[in-house]
Amino acid sequence: MIREFIVDELNAGVRVDKFLVGVMPDFSRSEIQKFSVIRNGAPLRFSDKVRVGDKLSVEIPDAPKTTIAADNISSDFDLDILYEDDDIIVINKPRGVVMYPSAGNKTGTLVQNILAHTPLASAGGTTRPGVVHRLDKDTSGVMVFAKSDAAYHGLVKTFMAHDLTRKYVAFVWGVPNWESATITGNIARSSRNRQKMSMVKSGGKPATTLVSVMDVWPRVGVSAFRCTLLTGRTHQIRVHLSAHGFPVLCDAVYGRPSSRLGSVKNPDLLDFLKNHSGQMLHAEVLEFVHPITGKKMHFRAPLPDDMSELKYLISDC
Repeated sequence: MIREFIVDELNAGVRVDKFLVGVMPDFSRSEIQKFSVIRNGAPLRFSDKVRVGDKLSVEIPDAPKTTIAADNISSDFDLDILYEDDDIIVINKPRGVVMYPSAGNKTGTLVQNILAHTPLASAGGTTRPGVVHRLDKDTSGVMVFAKSDAAYHGLVKTFMAHDLTRKYVAFVWGVPNWESATITGNIARSSRNRQKMSMVKSGGKPATTLVSVMDVWPRVGVSAFRCTLLTGRTHQIRVHLSAHGFPVLCDAVYGRPSSRLGSVKNPDLLDFLKNHSGQMLHAEVLEFVHPITGKKMHFRAPLPDDMSELKYLISDC
């Protein structure tokens, strides 16, 4: 791919590589210095200074479509594709599926199944091509993956700047006496259990979650919350809600179910809560600006079957 730029007065005297970083923010300076650049039809050095009216032609090599081993590409389940073009693909992730291969999960991951359908950007690395954010194994919902390296860099910047909207639905223990709340509190890895995160008074990373009440079922002591992330910390919603007395249903890590189940009289609901695997948390809405076209994108994933079933059981009590 060839991209061309004309130098204006504001950029006169700037180094070539610095000028190109400014007009191609999707690439880092180190990446740009690997490209072939011609000025006014002649080769140049990246340390050269640009002049007013210079015409720079940048040849961007095609990135390898994927760097994951071919035998690690698999199709274990049908993808629920919400949107796809040449640069991005948006998926409704099912619960119980790991994001990408790791020591304990060699096959059946979401990335491997997407690769069986389409190539992803190589920029994410050998095991995480195209991955710009993640959901826990047992959280379902909307996710975006990059298919081109340019889209990858653009999406990474979007997520780092929190310049997007992410809304989740959570079924939780407890009935609040408020309609909305803002939960703030730094989150760090637990000093007692390195597999868990916890709210801390000092250190950690700042985190903010906006919570609004969608529905309440006082007879069973359960509520439905809509949670909007203003930051994106590991286990953020689960940690924030649990720390404030509203643990997510069926959450084996932060849920503390034993003290709640005694009040459940409906046998079908009790059986669900005791035996269902995976927290009742769903990434319902994802909104962002397309990293290539600049178009505003909006995606909504309906509640998965297990959360719909749980809602029915609770409402029937």
